[in-house]
Amino acid sequence: MAKDNRKPSSRGGSSSRKPSGSSKYGSSGGRGGSSGRRSGSKGSSRPASSGKDSSGGSGGPRKPKKQYSATTRDVAQAEYAEYAEKQKRRRDLQGAAVNLPNWVIEGVERVTPRDRVAATLEALGAASEALADGKFQAAIRHGNRAKALSPSDATIRETIGIAAYRLGDWKTALTELRAYRRIAGETTHLPIEMDVLRAQGRSKDVEAAWEELQKRRGHGLVMNEGKIVYASFLIDEGRADEAWKIVDPGRLEQNPNEGHLRLYYVAARVAAARGDRATARQLSDAIILSDPSFPGYEQLESEIAAIPSGD
Repeated sequence: MAKDNRKPSSRGGSSSRKPSGSSKYGSSGGRGGSSGRRSGSKGSSRPASSGKDSSGGSGGPRKPKKQYSATTRDVAQAEYAEYAEKQKRRRDLQGAAVNLPNWVIEGVERVTPRDRVAATLEALGAASEALADGKFQAAIRHGNRAKALSPSDATIRETIGIAAYRLGDWKTALTELRAYRRIAGETTHLPIEMDVLRAQGRSKDVEAAWEELQKRRGHGLVMNEGKIVYASFLIDEGRADEAWKIVDPGRLEQNPNEGHLRLYYVAARVAAARGDRATARQLSDAIILSDPSFPGYEQLESEIAAIPSGD
């Protein structure tokens, strides 16, 4: 099957079946939600390799930088925890592996023959750094080298899957992220799987994946991302009324975070598709007031402008 060269969209879906970019909690530099928990472990929200944020979510798998708005004591405690984590890292690693956190190293050691561990960690570290730098083809190349040595490691499969997603290589992305879900037992990247299926035009499989996410649940930000992708799919299908039931934000937040804005964006598109200019405009204004550079805003404005007058 030929690879679909369409690129993932950065903000919750489009009318051309582009993925909604739910990978930030997978994070690779995408714009999806993020649970803020590490990947490849219980409660993962992003690939260990992304190093830009998380699960956005985030070289090697780097510990994400966090924004603190609480007290100085909270910041001090967080800084100490980060320092303690660095001190616990092994000192006998080589190359890019030196930046891998202990939990990733331990995960590799559990499922890899001892004589392959060092080479696996070096390859995974290189894949992680490439992913963090946006070098997705290199991330896949190094990731496949690590996979050949240790095919049962969840973080390796996750890293390859996120990189493939960012490249628009839907077949590889789906294969690797499904493997990650099977090994890790998590729903973390199920919204990305839905997005890939959406890009491939596999409507029944999108519905099945949404049902799976509803059944298994997950972190709130993962569920938020699932809503964004599924509602975008429903817009594509001409099912705007159903989509509104999924993404109706209710009362708007005074200080919305990125997850809120992404939901507002899709909700505004849904309102526009329903011909509800007032609601679409209210949501659009909330987005632009919070983030004047929000990606996709021009598309949203064009959809609102296309609402027939008098409706």
